[in-house]
Amino acid sequence: MNFSIKKTVPYLIAFVIFTVVSVAYFSPVLEGKKIFQNDIKHFIGMAKEVNDFRAENKTEPYWTNAAFGGMPTYSLSAKYPNNYIKQLDSLLRFLPRPADYLFLYFLSFFILLTVLKVDWKLSILGALAFGFSTYYIIILGVGHNAKAHAIAYMPLVLAGILMVLQKKYLWGFVLTTIAMALEINASHPQMTYYLLFTVLILGIIYLIDAFKEKDLATYFKGIGILVVAVTIAVGVNASSLLATKEYAKYSTRGKSELTINPDGSTKEAVNGLSKEYITQYSYGISETFNLFIPRFMGGGNYENVGLESNIYEFLKDKTDPRQAKQFSEFAPMYWGQQPIVEAPAYIGAILIFLFVLGIFLVKGKLKKWLVGVVIFSILLSWGKNFEILTNFFIDYIPLYNKFRAVSSIQVITELAIPLLGILALKEWFSNTISSENKLNALKKAFYIAGGFALIFTLFGSSLFAFEGLRDASYDQMLPGLLDAIMADRKAIFFSDSLRTLILVTLSAGILWLYLKNKLKLNTTIIALTVLILFDLITVDRRYVNNDDFEAASKIEKPFVASEIDKEILKDTSYYRVANFMVDPMNDGSTSYFHKSIGGYHAAKLGIYQELFDFQIAKNNIEVLNMLNTKYFIFEDGSQRATVQQNIQANGNAWFVNTIKVVENVNEEMMVLDSLKTKNEAVLTKNRIPNSFKTNYEIDSLATIKLISYKANELIYQVSSTKNQFAVFSEIYYKEGWNAYINTKLQPYYRVNYVLRGMEIPKGKHTITFKFEPSVIKKGTSISLVSYALLLLIPVGWFFVQKRKKDVS
Repeated sequence: MNFSIKKTVPYLIAFVIFTVVSVAYFSPVLEGKKIFQNDIKHFIGMAKEVNDFRAENKTEPYWTNAAFGGMPTYSLSAKYPNNYIKQLDSLLRFLPRPADYLFLYFLSFFILLTVLKVDWKLSILGALAFGFSTYYIIILGVGHNAKAHAIAYMPLVLAGILMVLQKKYLWGFVLTTIAMALEINASHPQMTYYLLFTVLILGIIYLIDAFKEKDLATYFKGIGILVVAVTIAVGVNASSLLATKEYAKYSTRGKSELTINPDGSTKEAVNGLSKEYITQYSYGISETFNLFIPRFMGGGNYENVGLESNIYEFLKDKTDPRQAKQFSEFAPMYWGQQPIVEAPAYIGAILIFLFVLGIFLVKGKLKKWLVGVVIFSILLSWGKNFEILTNFFIDYIPLYNKFRAVSSIQVITELAIPLLGILALKEWFSNTISSENKLNALKKAFYIAGGFALIFTLFGSSLFAFEGLRDASYDQMLPGLLDAIMADRKAIFFSDSLRTLILVTLSAGILWLYLKNKLKLNTTIIALTVLILFDLITVDRRYVNNDDFEAASKIEKPFVASEIDKEILKDTSYYRVANFMVDPMNDGSTSYFHKSIGGYHAAKLGIYQELFDFQIAKNNIEVLNMLNTKYFIFEDGSQRATVQQNIQANGNAWFVNTIKVVENVNEEMMVLDSLKTKNEAVLTKNRIPNSFKTNYEIDSLATIKLISYKANELIYQVSSTKNQFAVFSEIYYKEGWNAYINTKLQPYYRVNYVLRGMEIPKGKHTITFKFEPSVIKKGTSISLVSYALLLLIPVGWFFVQKRKKDVS
């Protein structure tokens, strides 16, 4: 018993350290405050209708009408039945947000290092180093929670896979299954996709080794176990995966039917996102040194250069001192080629130095794997700056063209570098390598890492132009301002290069002192830990700190109804609002109070995005009318927000007498340019039966009225003495929306490119649209079976192994 307790103590120490450090970094959570995250602010606006529905009905709508005219909620706050893996995730994330994600970073990487038989003290050091990587912290600051969530489980998945490859089959299977289920549950397919590349490179390295060792049978046994583990993990998440897969076909990630652009030119044929959109955020080749020198490219788009800066000295006598101070606090320091950069993806000067040391000290498969991952991800992060590789992946590698921001693939570099760095320290403190070999490796690593830092410190100002994308505008603002900006760019380049040189020198010195028996093991580890934490945290605090926290009430309810909102809300009918005070397609605030024609989401319905680009962006009032846009918010002549009621809005549903049938979707979209939506509708020929009627006699006394509204159910009352064709101001989505006339299922059609239309027989009827996605039921059944397998396979396996031991 005492032995077991003794073995447990290091893990308890690690748990306590990770908890304390996570809360300490985000200490305002102890006061009940919450971090302001811009993306989450808009997410709250987008999810308001869903959350209200859930609270009132104790069930999920899986659809919201509050954004983009209407869309599924599969990637917007949906909760799925029997999601026990989510309950496990909630248990692991017991700390207040965002400390919970930082804790997960630490814990997951610690387990990975433990599986690799790294001493617990070094494992704690490695976990802290991994968790404080600047990119991982900055995504918490801006609200990329799902991304952080998925990144946090990456090391845990790798730990499970490595256990299987170490022939610890049972526990490796269990850990891989649970970790992969948690990874998928985090709901960030792009990060999981990048993890797959990491695993594939690992698999190739181990396959080559197994072939050389003539041990392919053992290798493929492990692969078979991993395939079963991943299959069960996928099955556990079947509801969300199937729903997301179904929706992806119709989102902006799917293939468009249109073959023309809004300007009439021929559209590039792509099955996914365009190359321009995918590579918009491409890392510059020289910008890669940001990983080593934090503000190599100036840092973020806006940096606080302080009152000692060239900018402040230049402005203080030429403008109001307050304006000079404000400009210097948000100085345009970034001079790379990406449109927006919040902060550099700094991994750490010391960690990169240790990574280089690992190249010379660490032997075998793990080094090859980690170096391969780093090279692979950095080359792909260059995007349009390394087109031959990027174009190959976009054109030929499955799913690669579904994701934007190619620079994001550096997340696996940020995992591989600290991992090899800690493995280097493991070898450094071991007795398996001679002191002479260690010293030679230390010299090489110092010459390489320190040499780069020295070159940039001494010659950096003459090596680069320090010119940014928007520089021309600054001299137009005030002649001479650009010179001051560039002087500050050079100044912070020099100071951060010198900082890196000093840190590399100090860390190399610490290792040298240990080698010469001047420092004890524990002293060395503590010194390196302090130095690494100083390196990373001081950079992290520039971008995410206590100033980012606000009162919980303000975060939980980020939007306050304006007088205009209050005025609109007096109208209790069902309608839509167009807010042109903001970019409608990047706005979650309007959805918090109203049913908006806009929204804030990376994967909108593709047909709606196209409608916006072709029609709404051109202020086609007929299209706005057919969306039942009853109120416009816009800027008046005094630059103040004002509201105007649109008395021409078509309403919730209306009858048309003429239906124009066109040959293809290009024509359907073009017809909307001049369509009189109150009397006419348009649809494409291939969506209707041969007997489809195109002209209807209008009954002047006929009525159609929405009598009940829920996010996932709309009920209309109809009365007419003649057969009619009704158009509904609701977004068409065939995977789930069913139409009933007096409880009998009826067909309906996609009309006016995005809306629903259906033929209604004469008489008095009740028409009901219900969102009844069959994909949820199917996914739930698969999930339950997968949970059963997750439980039964390990239990059965355990008893079989136990019986074999008893027999032997």
